[in-house]
Amino acid sequence: MVYFFLVCEIKSEKCVDVIICFCFSANSLFGMGNPLLDISAVVDKDFLDKYSLKPNDQILAEDKHKALFDELVKKFKVEYHAGGATQNSIKIAQWMIQEPHNVGTFFGCIGKDKFGEILKQKAKETHVDAHYYEQDEEPTGTCAACITGDNRSLVANLAAANCYKKEKHLDLEENWKLVEKARVYYIAGFFLTVSVESILKVAKHASENNKLFCMNLSAPFICQFFKDSLMQVMPYIDVLFGNETEATAFAKEQDFETEDIQEIAKKAQALPKVNKKRQRIVVFTQGKDDTIETFPVLKIDPKDIVDTNGAGDAFVGGFLSGLVQEKPLDQCVKAAHYSANVIIRRAGCTFPEKPDFK
Repeated sequence: MVYFFLVCEIKSEKCVDVIICFCFSANSLFGMGNPLLDISAVVDKDFLDKYSLKPNDQILAEDKHKALFDELVKKFKVEYHAGGATQNSIKIAQWMIQEPHNVGTFFGCIGKDKFGEILKQKAKETHVDAHYYEQDEEPTGTCAACITGDNRSLVANLAAANCYKKEKHLDLEENWKLVEKARVYYIAGFFLTVSVESILKVAKHASENNKLFCMNLSAPFICQFFKDSLMQVMPYIDVLFGNETEATAFAKEQDFETEDIQEIAKKAQALPKVNKKRQRIVVFTQGKDDTIETFPVLKIDPKDIVDTNGAGDAFVGGFLSGLVQEKPLDQCVKAAHYSANVIIRRAGCTFPEKPDFK
């Protein structure tokens, strides 16, 4: 399968052109979301059967899966990675940038436990400046990748990721100073289920200071069941990401009366916006149909595709790396395509030591 990416930049007569100009330094990019410790291992069929797992699936953990994570660690040789949609995108952006370290800042909630300690270490290894809200009511969120042959069965337990508290972390002076240092902000739509008030505080700061606030639709259920929260944030969004399925779900919930991706992009761009100094950019991933503006993807042989689960996060991460370096739109897209192309050749959202990107 070949992935094509659509980027729509719709001009509005009411918008004025603005030159993006800011300092590129540590903490220039800020992300906030649901941190997960990715735990991957090659397992056997008996393990899948014990926990009623399909060989190639993605599910949220139920009570019957609670013991799975510790057993996975005890019984098999595991690899750990800092995960979760937003954290993935921030670490990909940092990987693309390389130097200086800690360009990316990340906020989220974890538990005071062994998995939390491992997650902090893994985030540090990616040179992301992660500042977690640590609490002891829920364990650190985890995502188990149970590998059998070419199949991956993913089991996610959000746990502590759902416990982020604005007043206990974001509002703290030392943390808010990190938010103020940033010039580009990114939050996946999944975080709308956790702390809308935190998102709004960051979004309003970005808008009031003419900084770039980016958000992702993330999943159809966000557009469907959290649409009120999404539309609270929409007036502050400068760059909106999503895929074809999410865009269609968004259009349906907003009564756009169209399934045409081009028209959905136009209507999304035209939604009310607080900061009139910036036109909204809509970035949708979709199939091979012609669109408003099409950018060619890097070719890849289907047999080289190992895992597509991290492709969307990687695409956003590459795009953000371009934004934070003040690159023009076409260069942001080029970086996004490169990142996604690298990640789908590997298991999980992982990458080589350095990018080969010019």
